[in-house]
Amino acid sequence: MTESPGLLGLDQAELDSCVACALCLPHCPTYRVTGADTHSPRGRIALMQVVDEGIAPLTDEIVEAFDSCIQCRACETACPGDVPFGHLLEATKEFVETTRGKAPWWLKLGLRGLTRPTLLRIGSSCLAVAQRLRLVPSRRLGLPQRLPVRRRALRATGDDVWLFTGCVMDAWQRDIHLATQEVIEATGTTVRPSGDATPCCGALHTHAGLGDEARRLATRVMSALNGDNAILVNSAGCGAALKDYGRLLDSDEARAFSARVFDIHEWLADRIDEIDAIPTEPAIAERVAVVDPCHLRHVQGSHMAVRKVLEPFVSEIVELDDEGMCCGAGGAYSLVQRQLALDVRDRKTEVINRSRADLVVSANPGCSMHLAATGLTVRHPIELIAEALRAR
Repeated sequence: MTESPGLLGLDQAELDSCVACALCLPHCPTYRVTGADTHSPRGRIALMQVVDEGIAPLTDEIVEAFDSCIQCRACETACPGDVPFGHLLEATKEFVETTRGKAPWWLKLGLRGLTRPTLLRIGSSCLAVAQRLRLVPSRRLGLPQRLPVRRRALRATGDDVWLFTGCVMDAWQRDIHLATQEVIEATGTTVRPSGDATPCCGALHTHAGLGDEARRLATRVMSALNGDNAILVNSAGCGAALKDYGRLLDSDEARAFSARVFDIHEWLADRIDEIDAIPTEPAIAERVAVVDPCHLRHVQGSHMAVRKVLEPFVSEIVELDDEGMCCGAGGAYSLVQRQLALDVRDRKTEVINRSRADLVVSANPGCSMHLAATGLTVRHPIELIAEALRAR
């Protein structure tokens, strides 16, 4: 006899798989900052259980414990029991949003804007002009130091692979897309940028508990990127979301789609030897610290590929001594949980400064902007590779 779902509708076996062993605690950034068990994975799961079973009501304090999670999913890497904490929290946040509408109105409005490419570009250009006039506190808001007023066009060169361009990254960091296309083509592969046909992957909507909107966007992306050619992604958060469409939509079509998705470094690692212009000596004479985006390290498990593709081009790769601790960006987290995000970032910047690296690389736009707001120089790994290839 199948056990009926509880109030939150969570999988009981997944909930029960957590034995509260506490091995996740040292890897949880919010627990490291606050020391509160309700800010830890096992504490949040315990709250899910008592609410799901009707033992405790869904109070504002419990909702805040869920909202305070960055959703870095480092706990999943540390967990010996493979507890799917990320999916449990996403389902819980969707229940909270459906029943209580807790996401701030301005966040919902902003997420809606991400799905309208023309509006996003116009708004970003206006913001860039305001930035030039020093009307915008860029560092405090975590914006790039110099937003583009205009953007160079992305043009298709063939249909070997798709390049997923997304929303904010395309509006604010299109140069990274151009560099990515340049590196892909150096392997002899043609590229078709996805463009406005895929305005947003839905990752931020999922994190905010807006599940219906996330599923709608997933369906739209799948329809646009048809065929069987690979889909390459240079944003760790977007790549993790696209790879999770199979679970999000629970269909064979979605699972087949997700199997076509690769992080750009993951894809390039198998083809790096096909690039004719690889320098015999490193073209970038700097010590480069790699900051692993959580959704590349803990969700996709592709972070070592970044090191493999960077190694021929830089003089030294510096490993940070914090086992990939989160930087605190978490998509929109740095906006809705400002102080916690800053506290977590402070710990990360201490580690980076201790490494004495000349340069920092991160393969996620949110992480790079969040860290750059401290004054650090942060680049995308693919940018360095493209620059090295141009130097040849």
